[in-house]
Amino acid sequence: MPDSSQLVIGADPAGQPIAQAMRLANRHGLVAGATGTGKTVTLQRLAETFSDAGVAVFAADIKGDLCGLGAAGNPQGKVAERIAGMSWLGHKPQAYPVELLTLTASKPGVRLRATVSEFGPVLLSKILGLNDTQGGIVAIIFKYCDDNKLPLLDLKDFIKVLQYVTQEGKTEIEKAYGKISTTSTGTILRKVIELQQQGADDFFGERSFEVDDLMRIADDGRGVISILRVTELQDRPKMFSTFMLQLLAELYATAPEESDLDKPKLVIFIDEAHLIFDEASKVLLDQIETVIKLIRSKGIGVFFCTQNPMDVPPSVLGQLGMKVQHALRAFTAVDRKAIKQAAENYPETEFYKTEDLLTQLGIGEALVTTLNEKGIPTPLVHVMIVPPRSRMDILSEGEVVDLTNKSKLVQKYNQVVDNESAHEILTKKIELAEQRTQRRKE
Repeated sequence: MPDSSQLVIGADPAGQPIAQAMRLANRHGLVAGATGTGKTVTLQRLAETFSDAGVAVFAADIKGDLCGLGAAGNPQGKVAERIAGMSWLGHKPQAYPVELLTLTASKPGVRLRATVSEFGPVLLSKILGLNDTQGGIVAIIFKYCDDNKLPLLDLKDFIKVLQYVTQEGKTEIEKAYGKISTTSTGTILRKVIELQQQGADDFFGERSFEVDDLMRIADDGRGVISILRVTELQDRPKMFSTFMLQLLAELYATAPEESDLDKPKLVIFIDEAHLIFDEASKVLLDQIETVIKLIRSKGIGVFFCTQNPMDVPPSVLGQLGMKVQHALRAFTAVDRKAIKQAAENYPETEFYKTEDLLTQLGIGEALVTTLNEKGIPTPLVHVMIVPPRSRMDILSEGEVVDLTNKSKLVQKYNQVVDNESAHEILTKKIELAEQRTQRRKE
């Protein structure tokens, strides 16, 4: 049975375990490879290993199959043969403590919400796809709300303030913050309406999800695996990417500094990582790089999963300690060039010609480099990934509903709350002004 202080990934060609010290898992990681090469199964196995060690896990499930962590596996065929060849493994099929989260009201699970204020002007401008001028107006709106104690909780609050600054409050705003273009505010309003049509009203609002609830330990001592089901957001990548950035920023801002820990408090898996970095502005890239650099001192590890390591900016890629590289496919000259670049991101080795081996790896095989006890990257090793103990498939509708019904967080977060905020405060302010005007006329 593997030591719980070790993060066991797989076995080398001699059948011996390949692992990294659990205490180094907050140095982050990368799981890369072409579609169908076993990336998701690797994520599943890593999540299990962390949970077994009492480490909480958060994972975004874009394809829907990570939810299989909530049911025991049934290894057969080649999977069973691989398990049999790892005599040291002590493999026993089992379900893991899973908490299902959702961003929309249409899916079963714990509702995950955030307020507009928590997103802040930079991330909100990104999700709206605004230019610099329009983003500047959003920043003014946030500043005005801060100065006047107007809580921005949901999108109707933001819309109300946006209308107010160009209508009833125009003189007040111009005096304190300068002129605001009505053309720009009209564009921003249209973008907000588009976001509402994508279901954003389900997400923005109260009750805000508390990040401490991602760091729970089950009654049996295993870490709870919180799985955000975002299969319905594949055609809305901005919603997903901006949420992930907000989550990282919130964790970084609220989690206390920790000394060296024996294991992380939380590990985050971000699947389809390119969705976060595509079209990200320099400001956002700088923010991500800063968070990735410093969040490890909070006892939090981040693992990115993507098809090619080149999808991750070099400034972030250089912060990732463990790297698990599944096969890449060379169908075109562009593919071959990308594979050559990918190979250069790994430590040099005398045993393999990395560029060639990347195209020859089978399903469930990977080239792995970890961190040794001194935190130095190890040479690449050809590894057979340990199969998961849980189900390598999706959960049925009934199983999803059953997991949700057992949740300890559903009652806490699935009730809609509508506290007094900017919309109500400004509406009252306008009504009072109209009443005063009417009295003067009389």
